[in-house]
Amino acid sequence: MSAIVYSADIQDRDGGVMLMTTLFGLYPFLLKLYADADYQGPKFQQGLAQVCRAVNVEIVRRGDAGKFVVLPKRWIVERTII
Repeated sequence: MSAIVYSADIQDRDGGVMLMTTLFGLYPFLLKLYADADYQGPKFQQGLAQVCRAVNVEIVRRGDAGKFVVLPKRWIVERTII
């Protein structure tokens, strides 16, 4: 895959668009992106639409139950943040 290191004054959603620009060039067959709540909203969606129109973004939210609950696809998002 790929990684980009950027300064702390860049929002995750903006850095995410930069990363997806690189990934989409390397892997044009990507169709689905799982992301956490930092990547929701129109700014990320518009930036992503400019660089990879075919990618479908699914926001995977954390449970607020206060106890551990297995959520579908959440482990994928958590493991890729490391």
